[in-house]
Amino acid sequence: MIRLLHPDVPPDATTLTIEGSAHHYLTRVLRLRAGDALELFDGRGSAWDARVDAIDVDAARATLSLGPVRTLPPAPAVTLLQGLPKGDKLELVLQKATELGATCVWPVQCKRSVVQLSGERANKRAERWRRIVEEAARQCRRADVPEVPEPVDLLAAVARLPEDTQVLVLDEEESSVRLGVALAEHAHAPIALVVGPEGGLSREEVAALTARGASTVSLGPRILRTETAGLAALSVLQFLRGQLG
Repeated sequence: MIRLLHPDVPPDATTLTIEGSAHHYLTRVLRLRAGDALELFDGRGSAWDARVDAIDVDAARATLSLGPVRTLPPAPAVTLLQGLPKGDKLELVLQKATELGATCVWPVQCKRSVVQLSGERANKRAERWRRIVEEAARQCRRADVPEVPEPVDLLAAVARLPEDTQVLVLDEEESSVRLGVALAEHAHAPIALVVGPEGGLSREEVAALTARGASTVSLGPRILRTETAGLAALSVLQFLRGQLG
């Protein structure tokens, strides 16, 4: 099924005008024609069956199903706080975390982050990251799109999380508390998973996080790369919530 993100679908709409970048994507990239079927999703959890009625130079018109055909049921938020890695590793994390159900992927600056982003450079990167999660959501048939805030310091990001969020720090030095056990204890709570960059989190960062109420957890005896650890943790979480496997 061809899918198109359109964040401005009015409630109870039966027809829709598609303009701007969405029109360009529909006509130039997807190359749809009048009569073609597609699915529209608003990025917030709802999707509609639709059919293209007409295509003009600057706009297209489509007929929608009466009401959404799919609406995302409410579920506890899942935030991945990913320490900024080198190269294009973050793009992989963004794409796969979207597939694995993260509701927010927040790139964060850590003491051991080699990459340092701020100002206009951070803004431009964040814009690219948002396009990546939009495309990943379209491909994996999500009706919502994960949030990707601009990068900030790790502790600043944690301080901005909702108060009821259970923060779990993936810590290679933790040996007694397994991630699966911790997740099972907080199955119905908003979860934030903290993953360090290459080299992991510093002990000062871990101490500061636990002082704020976070819990350290282990993924097991293997040391996983930064781009693997968060995705593995999301997989465990989705399995425990009955969304995977």
